[in-house]
Amino acid sequence: MAVSIRLRREGAKNNPYYKIVVASKQGKRDGKFIEQVGTYDPKKKDNNFNLKLDRVNYWLGCGAQPSDTVASFVKTARKTAEAAAAAAVSS
Repeated sequence: MAVSIRLRREGAKNNPYYKIVVASKQGKRDGKFIEQVGTYDPKKKDNNFNLKLDRVNYWLGCGAQPSDTVASFVKTARKTAEAAAAAAVSS
């Protein structure tokens, strides 16, 4: 079974809210999913997403393919985590 990490749309009309989920590639966009690993709120300006980075890394290690949007979130989250770790070490 091919697995992907992608966005699942929720929220009201003209007020989208997305959950970042691990799901089968053949499944529907808003269908069943295996695990929720984060959220994304496009209406917020700064810090509009959060990820369980350890779970994302687990699924990527298992061969899951992230969508383009989720891949950019993972890249940003990793940079933030590295900066926080460097700040903790230097202080």
